[in-house]
Order: sequence, then structure tokens, then C-alpha cells
Amino acid sequence: MKRPILIHPDPRLKKVCAPLDDISDAVRALAEDMLETMYDAPGIGLAGPQIGVMDRIIVMDCEKDEGVDPAPLVMVNPEVIARSDTLNTYEEGCLSIPDQFAEVTRPKEVEVRWLGLDGEEHSRGFDGLWATCVQHEIDHLDGKLFIDYLGTMKRQLITRKMVKLKRELARA
Repeated sequence: MKRPILIHPDPRLKKVCAPLDDISDAVRALAEDMLETMYDAPGIGLAGPQIGVMDRIIVMDCEKDEGVDPAPLVMVNPEVIARSDTLNTYEEGCLSIPDQFAEVTRPKEVEVRWLGLDGEEHSRGFDGLWATCVQHEIDHLDGKLFIDYLGTMKRQLITRKMVKLKRELARA
């Protein structure tokens, strides 16, 4: 089931999420809903708080090329356990901050550990867009948005645009 995506500013997007204790049928159903919501948006990542779920769960799929099979990933309680010294800059956007983009610099490579829907612990190295995406989504679980990496003026400008958008959506 597709879920509504929260738009910044929303206090839930600034809260630290709680870890999940186990993988239940409810968590599996949530993961399915999150993937459906992400693909429909369309986006390459989505975190629990973006749909008002304050648990440490993210979904992502950075395979965007024509003819390439989707590669959905669901991560429960993800954490970066290693990061490269080499940095990469990507133009990031966010489903909770629609139509706004800015360059953000992050570690080029990261190793992440998480609990899978199979109940097992997994770890994997990511680079390029996958590394940027997983760091962006884990930031959401810690109450951090990509605009928090920007200067005050740019961040305030984007926030004002989002306030205006929310007002327009409320009127519609």
C-alpha cells in the first residue's frame, strides 16, 4: 500500500528513530509499503520517518538504467561501520523536499551493517550513488536532512519554498 510522504518542515523528520527489536510480519509489510511508495514517487531511497514511521528502517534501489532489473534493498537498524577518506559530491534531492536539489559531499565509499528481512545480520560495501543514497537515508533515521549540509541562506530558502508548497497543497 502506497503511503503519503511527509514534506519538510515536519517535526517528525528531525527526530532520531528507535531501533527495531525483531523482524515481524508487520515489519515485512511496512518494507513492502515503503518500496511501493518509493518506486511510485519515483525515488531511489526512502526512510521510515518520511512516512511517519519512527523506526530505523530504510529501503533503496539505485538501479535506474533501462533494461536493468530492480535491486531493492531493505535495511533494518542500518549503521555505517566504515567510511573512506575519499569524498564524493553528488547533487542530492529528497522525496520529503520535492523539486529541490543541492550538491552534498560525503564519503565516496561506506561499509554498512544491517538486519535483513530474513532476520540475519548483513554487511556490504557501497560506493558511488549507492554510498550517497545509503548515507542520505541513514541520516533520515538520525533526524538529519540533506539541506542540513548546506549553508544557512540556502537551507532557509529551501525551507521557505517547502512551507509555501505545503500551504498550496493544503488549499488544494
